[in-house]
Amino acid sequence: MERLFDILLKVSKILGYIGCAALTFMMFLTVADVLMRAGGRPILGTYEMVAFSLAIVIGFTIPKVSLDRGHVYMEVLLDRLSKRNRAIMNTFTRMMCILLFVIVGYNLLLVGKDLRTSGEVSSTLKLPFFPIAYCVGVCCFVECFVFIFQIVKIWRGQYE
Repeated sequence: MERLFDILLKVSKILGYIGCAALTFMMFLTVADVLMRAGGRPILGTYEMVAFSLAIVIGFTIPKVSLDRGHVYMEVLLDRLSKRNRAIMNTFTRMMCILLFVIVGYNLLLVGKDLRTSGEVSSTLKLPFFPIAYCVGVCCFVECFVFIFQIVKIWRGQYE
């Protein structure tokens, strides 16, 4: 079990680095476009590249943020519960999140398939949409594994 958790940590870390690289790319592209626009020569397709990058940033960093427990939670409510009830509440919320991310991931894979089949591309740069949908869908399934491991840690008493 620990070996699987180590693999999940490494995968999440790699995905997080990819998300960070996409965010850095967005920042530099936006600054460059603003400077070039001031000179009368905007960068073609900036809006599309920023939109694709944003999808990568959001999708790829979700597992790492969850593992780092960087999300917002209602500590006022949870702190008032007993340790056992807190474990039950944390397990219930993780199970609901698993259900949500399975649905989102599955639908993103279906959308990716439809986009690939239809050959839909962005208007300016003609970049295909389907790889982004597939990648973010896979990241949703990685997030499901994060929640499963969190549930295991909750009931082992290692989560708090």
